[in-house]
Amino acid sequence: MLRISTKSQYGLRAMVYLACSPDKISPLKLISKKERIPFDYLEKIILELEKAGLIKSKKGSRGGYFLTKNPKKIKVYQIIRTLEKEKNLVKCLSKNYRCPLVKKCLTKDFWQKIQRSLEKTLNSITLADLVKK
Repeated sequence: MLRISTKSQYGLRAMVYLACSPDKISPLKLISKKERIPFDYLEKIILELEKAGLIKSKKGSRGGYFLTKNPKKIKVYQIIRTLEKEKNLVKCLSKNYRCPLVKKCLTKDFWQKIQRSLEKTLNSITLADLVKK
């Protein structure tokens, strides 16, 4: 079964939290508390999301984090792609992997189809879609 890491799950929850009040700046401690995400782990996740340009920070006593774009313009795929270390469903789809069965493999097309389907689905869902539900 495909597994999404807790890093991506927490990152998505933090992004949805920010999408719920797009005009508000949210302190990291508040996000951590409300979403029940360990603060130290969330801090690392937020840095990756900020580096990817999905969120920005405001320093100071009224500081915190906010989305860089409208939630309608942020795809779930962007978030997961930013946070997942392994980008492919299976190792054989990685460009750097040299499979000894490459000429005889009967399953590679299947894995590619599943990968494309998953990417298409994640790319069709925005933060705004998740907030609506």
